[in-house]
Amino acid sequence: SQYSAVDTNPLSVYIMQPIWNKIIKIVPLWIAPNLLTFSGFVMILFNYFLISFYDWDYTASGTSPGLVPTWVWLFSAFTTFCAYALDSIDGKHARRTQSSTPLGELFDHGLDSWATSIFVLSFFSVCSRDNGKTGVSVYTMYIYLSIVLFNFMCSHWEKYNTGVLFLPWGYDISQVVLIAAYLLTGTVGVEIWQKPLLFGYYITDVLVILLIGFSLFLSFPQTLYNIYRAHVKKTLKNDSLYEGLLPLVSPLLLFLLLTVWVVFSPSNILAKQPRLFLWMVGVAFSNVICKVIICQMSSTRPELFHWFLFPLALVVYAAISGLLGCMEEEVLGMFTALLTAAHVHYGVCVGRQLSEHLNIYIFSLKKRVQE
Repeated sequence: SQYSAVDTNPLSVYIMQPIWNKIIKIVPLWIAPNLLTFSGFVMILFNYFLISFYDWDYTASGTSPGLVPTWVWLFSAFTTFCAYALDSIDGKHARRTQSSTPLGELFDHGLDSWATSIFVLSFFSVCSRDNGKTGVSVYTMYIYLSIVLFNFMCSHWEKYNTGVLFLPWGYDISQVVLIAAYLLTGTVGVEIWQKPLLFGYYITDVLVILLIGFSLFLSFPQTLYNIYRAHVKKTLKNDSLYEGLLPLVSPLLLFLLLTVWVVFSPSNILAKQPRLFLWMVGVAFSNVICKVIICQMSSTRPELFHWFLFPLALVVYAAISGLLGCMEEEVLGMFTALLTAAHVHYGVCVGRQLSEHLNIYIFSLKKRVQE
């Protein structure tokens, strides 16, 4: 299927695109587009681990503001901008080098599905967790992350049904807000997040309200409208309602299971290990959504239940029934490590299969020699 995407965001069209068109000219033609995509992802990961090192439990900004050095925030702004730039030019570079492939599309969206949660998790360090006076509660963090991931899922669910990826307005806006937030934190200090901005509201409150507003009143209705329009024009890829809603089953069950764990955890797992738990949420989501992206690209049907919902259901049941006892944190740690390894393994396998099938290398523009 031919890749088609629509971008109507004024920020993107009038401000960012002209910048990317300038940057792309300095990229050497021998560089593979996937290398750009991957480099951006590695920068996001590196930055996330750097912040985690200084602020494992999301309390650094709230309790002792100097704990995270200023250069870390400025470095975060830099890596976020680079990742944003690389993610925005990889497709242009592929067209420029005439190397657009389904592998590139999958690589780009697959890594995006993981990066989305990592961006959010890094940002939580800026606003820090609730310490009674300022900050965001870990439950708000969980809901906030879920809304962002729900948004990401919607645009790919829409593409599954319409064949067109309508780029959400939230993407460019969120990247620019993130970079600005890091720059602000680096130059003024984390204290800025702990003083009321307007009418007793903090900047974080404003951002959360904006995010929820954007998601529920702009992105989601837009998705439904685009699907409805395709239905009217008779261009929908799936005739039946069942087929159309199928990709939503696994992500919604995933969210349901995770929420049950958060709410009924005997040891209050989210409060004890917010970083581990939220990382696990992001990886699980990425794995589920990658399957949807592959189905949508290959015009195949997604399975009703993603395999990994079964082990997750077992772990959640063991946790909330008290079977795990005081081992809940350890089990979460092991489960997260296994899940992350399984996700990386899955990505490597899919990449290999596609590169062999399409007769190309992932990180090089050279063609494979046919045996």
